Amino acid sequence: MNLFPEEIDETKNWLPKDGTVNYYGKLVSEEEANFYFRKLFDVIEWRNDEAVIFGKHFITKRKVAWYADQPYEYSYSNVTKKALLWTPELLSLKALVEEKTGEKFNSCLLNLYHSGEEGMAWHSDGEKDLKKNGAIASVSFGAERKFAFKHKETKEKIDIFLEHGSLLVMKDTTQSHWLHRLPPTKKVNTPRVNLTFRTIMR
Repeated sequence: MNLFPEEIDETKNWLPKDGTVNYYGKLVSEEEANFYFRKLFDVIEWRNDEAVIFGKHFITKRKVAWYADQPYEYSYSNVTKKALLWTPELLSLKALVEEKTGEKFNSCLLNLYHSGEEGMAWHSDGEKDLKKNGAIASVSFGAERKFAFKHKETKEKIDIFLEHGSLLVMKDTTQSHWLHRLPPTKKVNTPRVNLTFRTIMR
């Protein structure tokens, strides 16, 4: 089922059970979204993502970056990354997200998808470094893409289309009960930058 309402209800939980997902629509104006998209493309220290799966080392076309309050280490897909310190643009966006959601974040994982052919497989953000049941705020710039959820037991699926400059928040038990992914598509040939603000526990 597609969930792309004409008017955004920020308080609505898009999941039928076992978690909370709120879609806020556009966090900033079109002009501001264009500015952040161009700026993040240029100033972020992008690197190809890496993963070690069944002992094999993979390097993705998709690029990533990891920023935080401190040089935290963060491990996923059997690879450990050390955070860079915030850029002014990331701090501005973090402040906007925190004001909008009432949550606090100390880190941000960024992804750069060059086209619709690059995506993300089904997964949940349940790494031991993350605050359990903490909020994860996802900000998207660039190409509009479908973001999919699948319940781990019932396999029920929900799709949300993430607009340029939009904010989506996953919290409560979402990561325990739901998988999510960014499906690849041949219909999109322009880039997308995604920021996921998180809380690392130390």
